[in-house]
Amino acid sequence: YDFDEQYGFRHTGFTASNSVIDYTFRRAPGFMDVALYSGTAPSVQTVTHNLGVTPELILVRRLTGVGFLVYSADYGASGYGVLADTYAFDTGYWGSGSGMWNNTAPTSSVFTVGPNNATNISGADYVAYLFATLPGISKVGSYSGTGNDINVDCGFDAGARFVLIKRTDSTGGWYFWDTARGIVSGDDPWFLFNDTQAEITYNDFIDPYTSGFTVTSGAPATLNTSGGTYMFLAIA
Repeated sequence: YDFDEQYGFRHTGFTASNSVIDYTFRRAPGFMDVALYSGTAPSVQTVTHNLGVTPELILVRRLTGVGFLVYSADYGASGYGVLADTYAFDTGYWGSGSGMWNNTAPTSSVFTVGPNNATNISGADYVAYLFATLPGISKVGSYSGTGNDINVDCGFDAGARFVLIKRTDSTGGWYFWDTARGIVSGDDPWFLFNDTQAEITYNDFIDPYTSGFTVTSGAPATLNTSGGTYMFLAIA
């Protein structure tokens, strides 16, 4: 799975016999924006965006080559995640988190990329997808695991229709669910963005919750263990 250049998630490398699901997001102030830029390393650069508020989640993808780096406001500009893998935040083969974002938090008009090749190699082209919390529409946030049911309040009126969760303090996949396939009080189909496996349909890891979603006590440590930290993106 990858974020395509039409601003949505899609399955890549499919054939005519596959079932495919796409998530398409409209650019909207306060919710989501897309920015394109060319790398300047070893020079640090600031990239202008039109989100209108400070982004809380940034996904940066090099258009040629490898790399899909993640900034999370809850983790901070000194760290990063890797969307294509299970690494804990600020670990793996991409180097120091301060090199990704130059240890500089984004603002309502710009974000900063450092001299690291994953976000700013000289001459390479990049696309960045920026998300923020828009009351009633989207929520970017975090929660602490307890091992018991956790009601995650997103400020919604009719629950979350899309949920992405990643453990940040340890290894774990990028789990996601949607109501098109089912977020119900029972087994919920889920995928991993960091894996090409078919959807799993026999686990009850999240449940509906009017103002957001519930992470169940039956979820694994990658979603809910006592003392674990987790980031999420939810869309109403």
